Amino acid sequence: MQTPINTYEEGTTELAAVLIAVTESQAKVLTVADGNSLPCGPLSPIHRSLQAGVRQWVETQTHQPLGYVEQLYTFVDTQRKTSSGHYLIYISYLGLVREEQNHLETGAIWRNWYDYFPWEDHREGRPSFIDQHLLPLFRHWINGGNSVSEQRFREEHVKLCWGIAPFTWNEEYVLQRYELMYEVGMIPESTASDAPLPPQYSGQPMHHDHRRVLASAMARLRAKIKYRPVIFELLPPAFTLLQLQQSIEALGGIVLHKQNFRRFILQQALIEETGTLDHNGQGRPARLYQFRDDVLLERSLSGSKLPIAR
Repeated sequence: MQTPINTYEEGTTELAAVLIAVTESQAKVLTVADGNSLPCGPLSPIHRSLQAGVRQWVETQTHQPLGYVEQLYTFVDTQRKTSSGHYLIYISYLGLVREEQNHLETGAIWRNWYDYFPWEDHREGRPSFIDQHLLPLFRHWINGGNSVSEQRFREEHVKLCWGIAPFTWNEEYVLQRYELMYEVGMIPESTASDAPLPPQYSGQPMHHDHRRVLASAMARLRAKIKYRPVIFELLPPAFTLLQLQQSIEALGGIVLHKQNFRRFILQQALIEETGTLDHNGQGRPARLYQFRDDVLLERSLSGSKLPIAR
């Protein structure tokens, strides 16, 4: 179904914010418009900078205080034009926050980001619908190539994105997988889509290119937690090692080897014990840790790979 090109009157540039939190082992994104959009708004001359503009829109639409913020990618939305005929440009930002519960009056909603990308959560193993429902559609697309070389190229691309032998699943290829599904017409936002997949397989759609922006944020964060201690922005001041591991697993959609992970984290000397115990869980109270402030300024995770359980 062809998506109509919308006319956008405000200007040529829109700021979009992807705000991420981890709550009770769930990776969440702050949304507006009943979960269909990211906080966003046009860049205005009154904004001192791009970041000032995005902070203003986030505060206005969600009342969520912002901490760590970084610029993501710039996208061109070919389905939206300005009144002068120019395509709309998205400048996107990633913000890491702790979930606040004071958004009801604004209509902002925290949503599990796997509602939008159900194929990305492998914490309970590879979702069976990938092989049962997605890959047959990819095979049909591969066979539709105009030449043998094009068919081979398509097949290699599918194998790389979806972790098919000789490749393995790479959790960082979020944007590549989404854009491939868009190209094939497997998701409602695609201009070539006949909506062949039910929502539980295609994920909840978002307005305009907002799911594409969210995919870029997921990919950036999944890569960044491996070499920068940004996970600290998402956790409470005191936490257990299990909470730290489950938070990273929630973001990556993967399972980490428990003992190797703990050894890895402690060897990095990024955290220290608080001297107190967590009595909220079942069984034996767990030690509480905190991040070392001096380490946050001078250290990273040394470029090491997280110990994923295969």
